[in-house]
This record gives sequence, C-alpha cells and structure tokens, in this order.
Amino acid sequence: MATDAVCKVDRVTEIHGLASADPVFDSLDEGLLARWTGVGERSAVGYRSLTEWFNKRLLKSVYDDHGRDTLGATVDSDYDILQGDDELVAAELAESLRADGIDADELRDALVSWGTMRTHLQDCLGGQKEPQTATTDWEVESVRKAKGVTESKVESALSALARKDRLAGGDSADVGVQVKVGCDSCPTRVPFDVALERGYVCETHHTQPPSQDAR
Repeated sequence: MATDAVCKVDRVTEIHGLASADPVFDSLDEGLLARWTGVGERSAVGYRSLTEWFNKRLLKSVYDDHGRDTLGATVDSDYDILQGDDELVAAELAESLRADGIDADELRDALVSWGTMRTHLQDCLGGQKEPQTATTDWEVESVRKAKGVTESKVESALSALARKDRLAGGDSADVGVQVKVGCDSCPTRVPFDVALERGYVCETHHTQPPSQDAR
C-alpha cells in the first residue's frame, strides 16, 4: 500500500531497528496489533497507550545505542519532559542528551502521535477491533462506540488546532468523553456506566415502577 511507504511508524521502526518486545511475536507490528485488539488473554489498549509504549521503546533504543542510562524511571521521566511544556526542564534535558551525543530536537521529532499510530494500525496493518460481545450486549456496545467516535473526532480537531498554532499542546492533550444520563423527574445526572452497573438512573424515581394510583 502507498501508506506503508510514508508511514512514520514504519520509518522510525526501520531507522532505529526496533524489534518485538515479546518473543511470542515475530515483529513489532504484530505486537502492536495484539496489544490494540487484545488477542488471547491480553487486555486491549487504546491508541494513546500504544503510542506511549512505542515512543518509550524508541527512547530506550536510542539511549542504548548511545550508552545512556535507562535504569529505573529514566525513560519514563525523560519522555514526560520531552512531551511536556516546561521549557527550563526541557533545556536541561537537552544539555544532558547532548553530552551523550543525542540531539533532543531530532529525538522529539522522531516520536509519533496517537493519530499516526491509529493510521498505522488501521490503514497500514489493516487492524480491526471486534465488538466485545462476550461481555456486553449491542445496546451497551453502541453507547461505547459512540463515545469512542466522539473522542476520536475531538482528538483530530485538537491536533488540527495545534498544527494551526491555535492550541498549544492540543496534539498531545488527553480527551475524555463522558456519557451522562438524567432523571426525567429531578435534576439527578449520573455517568452511563454508573447507571448501568447499579441498574437505574435515579434511586428516588427509577427503582420502583410508576404508581398505579397516579392521576
């Protein structure tokens, strides 16, 4: 596919020789798909979690190549700084990286976004997530899919605003969409998942059937 030739995930993987982190999988791509879809007994993870996992694999590979320490929380801490907005701390890290022969700007440019990861999984690898019919029914799945679509559209809009310099940090912002349901008889509003778990929207008005004596 044409997408494969220009895919940043593929390009970064090849340049830095990133290999599978799990001997069960023959390639990094196979491992990414498995984590995203939750094959076997694995719990499926989202684009952002996969993106962070991939980027930290990249950092560790670069650090190893340059003999930079990766023990403890070094990689996690440096990744947060590279993705953060604290210019002073970022400058200090850049100096430290330079001492080890690593260009901080080049390293930051090599990191992939969640949108790039999504494109790679869906378009380059042709990945698809199957509905979790074993644990949910179609009504619940419909609500959760709608929530996922909304989150995806908001994330795309934020990334576009960031590229236009209208929203600094928009391309890395966390987006959380919460579906709430409200009582038709009082101001009570609760998250959908909470209402579903307990089996009602409002304890006062929805746990008992409507009175037959109401006139």
